Amino acid sequence: MVRVDGNSHEESLIQVRNLDKKYQRGSEEIHVLQGLNLDVDQGEFVAFMGPSGSGKTTLLNLLGGLDLPSAGSITVAGDEITHMSGSRLTAWRAKHVGFIFQMYNLIPVLTAFQNVEMPLLLTRLSKAERRTHVEAVLSVVGLTDRMRHYPRQLSGGQEQRVAIARAIVSDPTFLLCDEPTGDLDRNSADEILDLVQQLADDFGKTILMVTHDPRAAQRAKVVLHLEKGVLIEGQKN
Repeated sequence: MVRVDGNSHEESLIQVRNLDKKYQRGSEEIHVLQGLNLDVDQGEFVAFMGPSGSGKTTLLNLLGGLDLPSAGSITVAGDEITHMSGSRLTAWRAKHVGFIFQMYNLIPVLTAFQNVEMPLLLTRLSKAERRTHVEAVLSVVGLTDRMRHYPRQLSGGQEQRVAIARAIVSDPTFLLCDEPTGDLDRNSADEILDLVQQLADDFGKTILMVTHDPRAAQRAKVVLHLEKGVLIEGQKN
């Protein structure tokens, strides 16, 4: 289940409590998130919608340990991440979080295989084990025949598939998707959404996705709305 009531739910994979985020812009204080509560169980697919500037990407960055809150706490699989040291947080992020962005962030001088392999270079896996993992996820995203291609030789949709394979290759605890189809045409976007939905339905992945596209949000089990830094329960699909 997904809840925004702030009551204690010990079984939840992700627990967010009284989360605040403020920025200082000159003499002005910008209050991006205000007293936000959220519980997400294992295997949920949640979409966040809201107007530009409502705090959607800020929330994703906080959940992924890319940014720190001004107040409140975030606990993932029993790990309270909001007070971790920088080095510990980096290690936690590498193990638990898969990021999928609007821009694919592939390294142009590396092949699809090498781009996907990158997160595994930080692990103790052997070269043969890394190859097995990379080939498996490239098969999941339907790019086995493109593993030796460079990003410039791929379409936008194929590049995003490589980025998704890179995000899931280390079997993270959850996936954070920030406008994953925002740079794609409708057909490519639908193919990427099919893939993301497959990761949730067939592989049991926990997915939190920011999107402005109602058609993308329809793929999620639950849609939540952020308005002026406050999380509002939305519809269930």
